[in-house]
Amino acid sequence: MLHRSRNLKYLLSLVPGKRRLGTYRFLPVFFCIGGVMEWIMINVRIGKETFYDVYRRKRSEREYQQKITDGLIVPESGAK
Repeated sequence: MLHRSRNLKYLLSLVPGKRRLGTYRFLPVFFCIGGVMEWIMINVRIGKETFYDVYRRKRSEREYQQKITDGLIVPESGAK
């Protein structure tokens, strides 16, 4: 365990800007990770849907249910 901790400290010390920026020197790395995650959620399809397709569908379903609850619309019956 001590050996891994020492290796981690060594790797972290290789990141430049320790004296001037301190801990904030890691901020660009996390910013880039966030950007990559956002790109994946927008562009990568799992099955036929992306994360935002699912988000928009669920939000629309919640809004529809809320309108039914508020009495603003009458749900359609399944039988025709």
